[in-house]
Amino acid sequence: MKKGKLVAVVPVYNEGDLIKDTIEGLKKIESIDEIVVVNDGSTDNTSDICKSLGVTVIDIENNQGKGHAIKSAIESISFDYLALVDGDLGNTSWEVEKLIDPVINGKGDVSIAKFPKAEVKGGFGLVKGFAKKSVYYFTGVELDTTLSGQRVYRKEVLNKIDYIPNRYGIELAMTVQTINNGFSIIEVPVTMKHRYSGRNLKGFIHRGKQFLDILKTSIMLYIRGYKR
Repeated sequence: MKKGKLVAVVPVYNEGDLIKDTIEGLKKIESIDEIVVVNDGSTDNTSDICKSLGVTVIDIENNQGKGHAIKSAIESISFDYLALVDGDLGNTSWEVEKLIDPVINGKGDVSIAKFPKAEVKGGFGLVKGFAKKSVYYFTGVELDTTLSGQRVYRKEVLNKIDYIPNRYGIELAMTVQTINNGFSIIEVPVTMKHRYSGRNLKGFIHRGKQFLDILKTSIMLYIRGYKR
């Protein structure tokens, strides 16, 4: 039984083609009390679309990264439960409800979406594999969902997280701190779909940046003493 306010936070950067469907899917979930879109310096019509849909929009002038966008939301809003949702889920975003139910019903402190295997392989598993091994190194726990951005948190969990990197390392950092602070994580199978990076130059550059950010995050976690 939900007691308290549940806010869905959607960090976005140039998601004008999918954000309307993503928001409309979230609006179908009765347990969500507010939808907050953090527009991270988009140069397309993402912000205008979101404002036309009647959701709360936080505009960041220049692109700062996903982690920075989420931190901006956490510092700006009041909530008891927080759902983090990527802007490119399109009409599959309604499945966030599957993540909400176990947390608000007390079955776990955090839930993370476990996606089906990608139809198109774009990253050769290198980034995902390194992140998974990093979580195991710091916590002794094996998770398949280390990099999944679809998550639901109890506020108490976020109150204990003091390190959120600005860019792609955010999921790794938050996962490690959640486990090491003694909170439970539930992996929830979903059939959501989102944009995948292809096997082209743009895709390789994206995966390279992601890998470097996760490597930097791992180093920072080590320096900060987040060891099992």
